[in-house]
Amino acid sequence: MARYEPSQSETKWQEAWNEADLFAARRDPTKPKYYVLEMFPYPSGRIHMGHVRNYTMGDVVARYKMAKGFSVLHPMGWDAFGMPAENAAMEQGGHPKDWTYGNIAVMKDQMKPLGLSIDWSREFATCDPDYYGQQQAMFIDMLEAGLVYRKNAVVNWDPVDMTVLANEQVIDGKGWRSGAEVERRELTQWFFKISDYAEELLEALDNLKDWPEKVRLMQANWIGKSRGLQFAFSTVDAPEGFDRLEVYTTRPDTLMGASFAAISPDHPLAKHLERHDPKIAEFVAQCRAGGTTEEAIETAEKLGMDTGIRVRHPLDTEWELPVYIANFILMDYGTGAIFGCPAHDARDFEFATKYGLPITPVFEPLEGEYPEGEYVPLKSEKVRYVRGFAGDEIQTGEEGVATAIAFCEENGIGQGVTKFRLRDWGLSRQRYWGCPIPVVHCESCGVVPEKKENLPVELPYDEGGKPIDFGVPGNPLDRHPTWRDCACPKCGAPAKRETDTMDTFVDSSWYYARFTSPHAATPTEAAEAEYWMNVDQYIGGIEHAILHLLYSRFFARAMHKTGHLPPKAIEPFNALFTQGMVTHEIYLTRDAKNRPVYHLPEEVDREAGTLRATGEKVEIIPSAKMSKSKKNVVDPMNIIAEFGADTARFFVMSDSPPERDVEWTAAGAEATAKFLARVHRIADEIATSDAPANEAEDLALMKATHKAVDELTKSIEGFAFNKAVATLYGLTNTLSKSKAGTDAKRDAMKLMAQLMAPMVPHLAEEVWSMLGGDGFVIAAPWPEADPALLVEDSVTLPIQINGKRRAEISVPKDMPKEEVEKLVLADEAVVKALAGGQPKKLIVVPGRIVNVVI
Repeated sequence: MARYEPSQSETKWQEAWNEADLFAARRDPTKPKYYVLEMFPYPSGRIHMGHVRNYTMGDVVARYKMAKGFSVLHPMGWDAFGMPAENAAMEQGGHPKDWTYGNIAVMKDQMKPLGLSIDWSREFATCDPDYYGQQQAMFIDMLEAGLVYRKNAVVNWDPVDMTVLANEQVIDGKGWRSGAEVERRELTQWFFKISDYAEELLEALDNLKDWPEKVRLMQANWIGKSRGLQFAFSTVDAPEGFDRLEVYTTRPDTLMGASFAAISPDHPLAKHLERHDPKIAEFVAQCRAGGTTEEAIETAEKLGMDTGIRVRHPLDTEWELPVYIANFILMDYGTGAIFGCPAHDARDFEFATKYGLPITPVFEPLEGEYPEGEYVPLKSEKVRYVRGFAGDEIQTGEEGVATAIAFCEENGIGQGVTKFRLRDWGLSRQRYWGCPIPVVHCESCGVVPEKKENLPVELPYDEGGKPIDFGVPGNPLDRHPTWRDCACPKCGAPAKRETDTMDTFVDSSWYYARFTSPHAATPTEAAEAEYWMNVDQYIGGIEHAILHLLYSRFFARAMHKTGHLPPKAIEPFNALFTQGMVTHEIYLTRDAKNRPVYHLPEEVDREAGTLRATGEKVEIIPSAKMSKSKKNVVDPMNIIAEFGADTARFFVMSDSPPERDVEWTAAGAEATAKFLARVHRIADEIATSDAPANEAEDLALMKATHKAVDELTKSIEGFAFNKAVATLYGLTNTLSKSKAGTDAKRDAMKLMAQLMAPMVPHLAEEVWSMLGGDGFVIAAPWPEADPALLVEDSVTLPIQINGKRRAEISVPKDMPKEEVEKLVLADEAVVKALAGGQPKKLIVVPGRIVNVVI
């Protein structure tokens, strides 16, 4: 009997696939195409089981579509720019480029043994000059099309590292690396005009029917369409030039509950005041020490300073409100100024309570009254105005807002305005390891795009033969004169290159398009993009549900506008699937100070609950996301070495629906390996047997097999891979118990090999070969279930005696009730229960159940 040896057979079949060039994507107008793409990885150094699950899902779809006759594009690349590489260079020495390409080589070597059906000829990294050179060309096109611009913007500035920090890199107001107090500094930055597409990006979500509803909702909330009122307070005792304070509010129905007005620390009025008042300057500096995100500002303590300026209420000019500078107001949303209604807004209530400001309700319930001086959240409910635009009964929410806007417009107080939360995309990053922004600054000509024939503007590897010193704070490009200093592309005069590089979200916002023609001398080739776009199935983590997907949707539109994508591709991803995580228990012991010490799974005897090396008891924390810091990671290479790639692939598809988390256990992996070995053993037995035909058994086996074909096909189409796995378990049990002849078993097992091929491709090839299949199983057409064999001509009826199931009978589906009753009365369990008597009742529910009442 042949033994199942994954380490040998998997290598053999991978070499055979490569030699046959089976996975090369070819544009074939005679065939339908299918483009499946997993979100490409960052080359951090090693793959983990989360990668295995993600790429196996894509591989199952790709292999299935190949068998269904599609021309399949299934590529892989690397999201390779970003701070981790530069940080490694700072901390460990060396160069980000060497670190990145070294990690790519390691991770690719780890991915290859999984047997993924990837067209590696299309591989690229976003740090390849060929890739980012085309990105630079598109930047120039988008600049010319008015989709890119420069403006001053408030950013997080680390004064020690001398760089802009993302909000996630500001921890408790300090730079995550330097520990320095972060400043909110205004710098000139580059922006994409994504806000021009806010309405379109929002409305198009309704057509993305094959996206998860939660992802569409998250994007809609991020875009944040709102209808409100824009109006102006007239000011009292304000500096010259500030006689009006423009305000935008989404709750104009609460205007009569206003108790203060407030402006952002970055509002022009605040900037004017800080130049003339040291106390205000000190307060504004304190405000600017915090983060710039809405989340950071919202969670920070609410701080304000009374400017001494007052504004007149637009509905009652005798009514004056104090104007505060407040740390919770963003300058880049609305007008950077608000009015506060503390009775009906939690944030305003917190602020008013702190500073002793009035809290006056605007509404009263239809019955009773709201308590004076307390916060009353307003839901969509019927109320009456206490102080407002009308005394009639109204509905709070949209109806109240519409009433207030109409009143203000009729009385010349303000104008109804639609605004979006979505801000333009700031893409400037003050760092080395990113795509250089291809413009030059000339004293005579201003900002000048580089000539396309000079692209790519490559990052310098060294400086005059000397290594770049990444240990010095700041952007190395700023202090690299031979790279920075250049000639103006327009007039030829001495000029300086832009030393900011692009946000890495730019790199990942168009890679899906580049895969259609990865080696082209232009960003895309029209014929290839027309054939391959859109991505039919996109797979990735829910953590990318907002920014990556939103930026990709914008970029597709920008690429269409600049001639790089066809109209159909403005929504680049037809279907989206967000997979769950792979989790594992956490094992820890405690040191002398009771601090946790984490241990890798292989260091623990799970059955004994102790460390293998010392016998020390370990604490076991229930399943959690795999994390290097908690050491609850499983190295796929160890699994492949011990059990084979097919075991890893099959296990991550098996226990849970793919959108949910799956817990990795050593026992589960071992059980999976045993099952696959059992399949191999059954196939080997069939290949060497010579049992005669058995008409009834042969037919029963063929029916079970075609039922499995039908069920498994539906499972893959519906992304229910765990159900597909269950179907294969069931068919294996049927095969092992069947008394069918060898020919029937051989046919059934060959069909099973085809059904297994998307999930366990190496074993499927082995079985296919053992049973005499032609060519590769991956190249065989996907089996179609015979409808005639799916029709059930018999049915199993459970027999209940006095309400308890005691037996069952199998009868022809169309057997008359009278005949069924005869068989029931002859059943051994019924005869025993009747003890020679007659049943009180005998009820036959056709096709369902038989009830015997004694």
